[in-house]
Amino acid sequence: MRYVLKVAYDGTCFCGWQVQPNGRTVQEELNNAVFKAFGERATVNASGRTDSGVHALSQVCHVDLSRDMEGAKVADAINFYLPNDVSVLYSAVAPQGFDSNRSAKKKTYRYSVYCSPRRNPLKDRFCVHLKVTPDMERLKECAALFIGEHDFAAYCAAGSQVKTTVRTIYDFTVEEYDGEIAFKVCGNGFLYNMVRTLVGTCVWYAYGKIDREKVLLSLSTGNRALVGKTMPPHGLCLIDVDYGVKLF
Repeated sequence: MRYVLKVAYDGTCFCGWQVQPNGRTVQEELNNAVFKAFGERATVNASGRTDSGVHALSQVCHVDLSRDMEGAKVADAINFYLPNDVSVLYSAVAPQGFDSNRSAKKKTYRYSVYCSPRRNPLKDRFCVHLKVTPDMERLKECAALFIGEHDFAAYCAAGSQVKTTVRTIYDFTVEEYDGEIAFKVCGNGFLYNMVRTLVGTCVWYAYGKIDREKVLLSLSTGNRALVGKTMPPHGLCLIDVDYGVKLF
């Protein structure tokens, strides 16, 4: 029986999602909890990998178990054996043919920054500190340039192995509240470090370090030298994965 899970985690102390030999990962914690709860060595598969330090409010996963049980109870059984920085929020029996990775249609990430002359340690876990407040209108202007289908090769980390660097951005919003700025980007998929580099480019654009022509040229040429820096991981959070159907 295949079950679908909605998982949240604080990525601060994790070396990313995927199991690896020399580092604590979210997937490993979930796999171990499944074994303790059900006595089965099963792999928990996710909609996609998150990097070291990246958080998730709504990572969608699936796991195959030999037993047939009420889907909603799977979450509590797994949570009993999980540490405090990861939790299964919801669980259900997966729809026919469901695959948490291949069935995903849209993903939405939020990147958070706070603006202050001095660092605030109470915000540093989930927000990135900017000493100088960027111009909001210029942030929005830059974000709008990325909407649509583009080749995002310039926004992908070196060494990434993918069949194509073409992706579609459906929406990219920038909102300010109480000294914090939230970048929310929705697309059909994202390349390694893509969201963090998109945000870094918006910030540089707002600071006047790059202009509209350079951003457009980066999309047409794939030249990494034309874009902004890759922002730190702790400001990034996966907040939604859309499958076109109600899962929970």
